[in-house]
Amino acid sequence: MDNTNLLEVRDLRVRFRTGKTSTFEAVKGISFAVPRNSTVALVGESGSGKSVSSLAVMGLLPPDTTLIDPAGSILFRGRDVLKLSVAERRRMCGKDISMIFQEPMSSLNPVFTVGYQIGEVLRQHMGMGKKQARLRTLALLDEVGIPDPAQKIDAYPSQMSGGQQQRVMIAMAIACEPELLIADEPTTALDVTIQKQIMELIASLQRKRQMSVLFITHDLGLVGEIAGQVIVMRHGEVREAGATRQIFGDPQDSYTKALLHCRPSLDTRPWRLPVINDYMEGKAGAGVALKQRARGTAPDDEHVLVVDKLSKSFYVREGLFGQREFKAVKDVSFKLARGKTLGVVGESGSGKTTVGLTLLRLHQATGGTAMFEGKDLISMPAREYMAYKRRIQIIFQNPYASLNPRYTVGQILLEPMKLHNIGASERERVENACQLLEKVGLPAHAFHRYPHEFSGGQRQRIAIARCLTMKPEILVCDESVSALDVSVQAQVLNLLQDLQDEFGLSYIFISHDLSVVKYIADQVMVMHQGAVVELADSDQLYRNPSHPYTRSLLAAIPRHDFG
Repeated sequence: MDNTNLLEVRDLRVRFRTGKTSTFEAVKGISFAVPRNSTVALVGESGSGKSVSSLAVMGLLPPDTTLIDPAGSILFRGRDVLKLSVAERRRMCGKDISMIFQEPMSSLNPVFTVGYQIGEVLRQHMGMGKKQARLRTLALLDEVGIPDPAQKIDAYPSQMSGGQQQRVMIAMAIACEPELLIADEPTTALDVTIQKQIMELIASLQRKRQMSVLFITHDLGLVGEIAGQVIVMRHGEVREAGATRQIFGDPQDSYTKALLHCRPSLDTRPWRLPVINDYMEGKAGAGVALKQRARGTAPDDEHVLVVDKLSKSFYVREGLFGQREFKAVKDVSFKLARGKTLGVVGESGSGKTTVGLTLLRLHQATGGTAMFEGKDLISMPAREYMAYKRRIQIIFQNPYASLNPRYTVGQILLEPMKLHNIGASERERVENACQLLEKVGLPAHAFHRYPHEFSGGQRQRIAIARCLTMKPEILVCDESVSALDVSVQAQVLNLLQDLQDEFGLSYIFISHDLSVVKYIADQVMVMHQGAVVELADSDQLYRNPSHPYTRSLLAAIPRHDFG
């Protein structure tokens, strides 16, 4: 054990039982170290083994189905944690080693206050009494930047925003002053400004408390913000490791190069985004000259949708008979050009998703008009709207929740065609469905399989194919690539662009990721607290933003020169 290293993982191999005699090797003999008082980033896509490795360190893998090769070791302060008893491991993990999980709402107990949950850690590991634990909890909430800790200490997780929930998780993790903090994708679901705040908070806590941090992410763009060293994983193996500056400036492995360049850049807009296979097969590289795609609108553009003063209010019961109005969307106006993309950006709660859902009448508007071919989609009777419903479709954020798990892919694609009388016969509908699967890059045999048999990116392709069955003219993409790995995100963005080029589709692309919006949008609409604060062509807005809120969003984007 090197005395400069707090944690050393040596030849770690983890397998999972998948049947009575079969196993799957998720981690294949990896080795890495986390020095004292430093931050190391473990980077890779879903299925790379990075989270499994961290859970092995914490002892949180299910014992009944997990096999860890005894030839490997996990040394923490020179002790092999794999050889500790369950009681010793439990005392160490939570006090000396702690972890921030990816999804705070799944990690926090919804029936207990946040104060109780942080206090429980202190009572369990530090032996504090109830009063002492509460005072310490107040100090921790203040340290992680929770506003008005005296009030928030008695709040439930559901009463807090996503960023505040993640801060509570950080407070819980640092409560016992651990020497090692493992942060597993702590910013994946957060807005760009909240993401920056959490990154800055973790970095400041690391410096202040002189902790070591193992930061796990699929986004290399975040790594330069926090880590001094990077370990790149793929398919359970370490592909490349080294200092962050060296990895960014001169990556040696083709997979590392792919991760760096698959993500859209603020500086260039290639005709197509490179994907992992382009680099693995030697078809792309940083020095390859790529044709650039022009973006923007023109005065003579035909407008397929004209929205004027769209409003949506929700009403919350207050008292016995009263109610309070919450204005989620306030007089939003815009024009969507045929064959072009309008990007809608803003933080959570800005009203951007509500705009999309209101246009599709999934929410009932409280004011305004949405003119489509001279007809107001908002005020027309439901019977008349049925004819327009198939022409405006939505791709939801979560492909895991938006596809019926009991239907085969074929049934998912055929159902909307039957409902809208598309296709003269069942045979014609099946042929159309198979053609659409091919169009979105899925094999024909996918027709007979179920959603759970596909990856997240493939499920999003199925969701896109379902929308295309109705031959829409407008697609509302609601955070439709935000949950995907950067390489899968690039594939879906390329697919959306190909479909727009071929069919002349118009997109309303809702996202909190400004790099993605810069790549795909012709025009960008910035929303804040339900209102439009800026609307301009993409290049103009990114080059010269006029509103302070837009400038704050752009300033929060991680920017690095990848060489």
